[in-house]
Amino acid sequence: MAVLACLAPLSAIAQNFVDIKPSPAQVHWQDLEIGVIIHFGTNTFLNREWGDGTASPSVFNPTHVDTDQWMEAAKAGSAKYAVLVSKHHDGFALWPTEQTDYSVKNSPWLNGKGDLVRMASDSAHKAGLGFGVYLSPWDRHDKRYPDPKAYDKYYLAQLDELATHYGPLTEFWLDGAGSTGRTYDFQSIITELRTYQPNTMVFADVGLFKNADLRWVGNEDGKVLFENWNVIDRAGYLRWRPVESDTPLHRGHWFWHPNDEATLRSVDDLLDIYTNTVGRGAQLMLGLAPDNTGQLPAADVARLHEFGEALHRIYGHNLVSEQGHATGTEATAEHDALDNNPDTFWVAPPLHGTLEVRFDKPVTFDRAVTMERLNDGQHVEEYSIEAWQNGSWKTLARAQAIGHKKIDIFPACTTQRVRLNLISTSGTAAIREFQLFDGRTTSQQ
Repeated sequence: MAVLACLAPLSAIAQNFVDIKPSPAQVHWQDLEIGVIIHFGTNTFLNREWGDGTASPSVFNPTHVDTDQWMEAAKAGSAKYAVLVSKHHDGFALWPTEQTDYSVKNSPWLNGKGDLVRMASDSAHKAGLGFGVYLSPWDRHDKRYPDPKAYDKYYLAQLDELATHYGPLTEFWLDGAGSTGRTYDFQSIITELRTYQPNTMVFADVGLFKNADLRWVGNEDGKVLFENWNVIDRAGYLRWRPVESDTPLHRGHWFWHPNDEATLRSVDDLLDIYTNTVGRGAQLMLGLAPDNTGQLPAADVARLHEFGEALHRIYGHNLVSEQGHATGTEATAEHDALDNNPDTFWVAPPLHGTLEVRFDKPVTFDRAVTMERLNDGQHVEEYSIEAWQNGSWKTLARAQAIGHKKIDIFPACTTQRVRLNLISTSGTAAIREFQLFDGRTTSQQ
């Protein structure tokens, strides 16, 4: 019986949330924190969000495509990578695919010689950004779509082109829109992708694809509305699958529309989105939309710069690393969580631990940033941030999950002693960073 037990398949052993760990590629992706997804196609020229696949390729004719401008603006907004919608639901391809005539090669743009995926990829890498692609499974143009076998072959061929000609892909986006009732051969799709791009992170809604690397937050508002655990349980199947929260720079609009300036999000709105996505352990995917000339509108570029500058104003001066120091019997080890370097970390005692910071003179702050080291799983189950005031510890914030990064904002507090109290952990938790900031001086726009 003992021998038979040893031979039992691993799948028969019950999984535990705390035992699930990320891949190295997932750890790297979570550190990117902000990406942009770029929508540009026939819809841009027809003042619509949803194409039905009937638009003529002739409508795609931008006069001044400037992908360098796109990527520099994204970088100014603190993005670390960009995903291009290479084929939206209308089926129009932004590269000269050999699989269909419905692409840029039959448009007047650059006399049919243009390749927007190539331009965007080159510009992203030039700007120091990662690059990824969105290839819609739903295709409202191609006549093969009603035949799953024929269409899957077509889709795989297009995927091959994208996976082999444009350098390393940071993320591959699978959108489930329009696919209700349709079953795709995702196993073949991902196997094909992994052949050429083994480190690409696959994004998909939990209900669309069981084995993706990333998952949708469940809304397009830029908000994580739950305690954010990286392991997701899909009917008993546990998988490390961090959250991506997508929202457009213009409220409600992924594609550019004329006279649409009123929908441009304010800096305050973007900061709130950042707090509720990156600040809740998720990835922020911000939607950008070039206009019908092929450039991002000047107002959009300016707003991205303002957003990036605001983030730097708020989070550019870490009071802990600039003025604080650790206390306790393991102050040297604890310093690794206070040094403004996410590559170092403090290993807390099992089940519970506290990390105290002292200042030589009182400091005032209104937010804390805490980062958990996730390489060995997510282990903090409850924590609080506390300040020493009037002879006792006062709780400033209390929650459950920390995860990749947690931003806690509270009324401004002045003190000389602050601590991170890990109230409950599963096993041994590790903290990459504990930081304090005063964000009250940011300008209102």
